[in-house]
Amino acid sequence: MILDEQGLFSNNQAVTADCASENILDLGAREVSFGTPVEVFIQVTEDFNNLETLSIKVQTANEETFSSPVTLIEQTLQLSDLIKGAVSNIKFLPKGNLGFVRLYYTLSGGSAPTTGKILAGVVDGVQESFHNV
Repeated sequence: MILDEQGLFSNNQAVTADCASENILDLGAREVSFGTPVEVFIQVTEDFNNLETLSIKVQTANEETFSSPVTLIEQTLQLSDLIKGAVSNIKFLPKGNLGFVRLYYTLSGGSAPTTGKILAGVVDGVQESFHNV
């Protein structure tokens, strides 16, 4: 798997409140879901605590301020799944790109976590093993 700093949404970003990824990707005003899929890798790099669920949304907008974001896909993970090394089921950028893409993290239940970090970005080839299948 190849990670590139310019393709990262979150680089071990602490997620202790509802927030957008620290980086926004400018993919241009073209559809990126045709042809070879654009792979996405989202991994927990530090165990989360205190919350019940974390929702991860892939959002797009036609301007960098995301005043009217459109959610393309969403996954909700339970606290028991939010352990170091856990990988999201979101594997590709879905159809619907409007130009700019980010992730948005929404916490629910419990109190605000004091730990929990995410590494996420577009990648060239996700590394899989028989343990992931």
